[in-house]
Amino acid sequence: MIVITAPTGNIGRRLLPLLLDSTPAEALRVIVRDPARLPDAVRERVEVVTGSHGDPEVVDRAFEGADAVFWLVPPDASMTPDDAYCGFTRPAAKSLVAHGVGHVVGVSALGRGTPVAGGAGLVTASLAMDDLIADTGVAYRALANASFFENLLEEVDSIRERGVFTDAADAARKAPLVAVADIAAVAAGLLLERSWTGTDSVPVLGPQDLSPDDVARIMTEQLGRPVRYERQPLDELYATLVGYRLDEAFAQGVVDMKRAKNEGLDAGVTRTPHTTSPTTFEQWCAQTLKPATLS
Repeated sequence: MIVITAPTGNIGRRLLPLLLDSTPAEALRVIVRDPARLPDAVRERVEVVTGSHGDPEVVDRAFEGADAVFWLVPPDASMTPDDAYCGFTRPAAKSLVAHGVGHVVGVSALGRGTPVAGGAGLVTASLAMDDLIADTGVAYRALANASFFENLLEEVDSIRERGVFTDAADAARKAPLVAVADIAAVAAGLLLERSWTGTDSVPVLGPQDLSPDDVARIMTEQLGRPVRYERQPLDELYATLVGYRLDEAFAQGVVDMKRAKNEGLDAGVTRTPHTTSPTTFEQWCAQTLKPATLS
């Protein structure tokens, strides 16, 4: 029995078909607030536990009889970073122990062991969440992910209307970027082949490091229209986030994460064939960004 949290999210909805199509098929149980958001073909083939996986009663029901769990925290911008990650995860950590769950694969971030990891806002909170899960004694693999290609979908209107996307990084700073489909594939492999033990991080770096200027160039080529990068000052980013009514501590956590990324947070892992994932940014632009931008 594998339990999947956040099954309708960016990663979860790509992970479920991989698990459903596995041979031999494993029993799957999902925790979801709104079962209607699951595709009919999926809902018919999984056991559904309705509710939030931050709820002690929900995870207690969901983890009973479970062999493995895919754990993803949907950050709540109304909370502090610690509450959004560790506070949300504590009930699940207790249930993992209570039900003797053997293996957990969690969605986390790059940065562990780097000089800036302690002041990286949301990433610091995510790494603390990894420690909380690992301390339960389960076999744990933290997917140490680069920033997602899919984050650019939040910029679709600006790209379409102004030919501009923004971030807080230096225009020439190269960093790894990854497609969520590749993260789902790595998660599926770990969940289906559970001979691993102990605690470790599994970096998922995408195929190459790219700077914002590289991203703008590739988008220009793939979309057939000029796209340029504008760097947003951190104080302006903070004001924008607070203006959207994010918790002030959470907004500061985003700013601290962006600052740390610009200071090398994502550069602490050596790229190897094992840490490199296949989907190129060019492929993602053609398959995902271009249709979204031109719709």
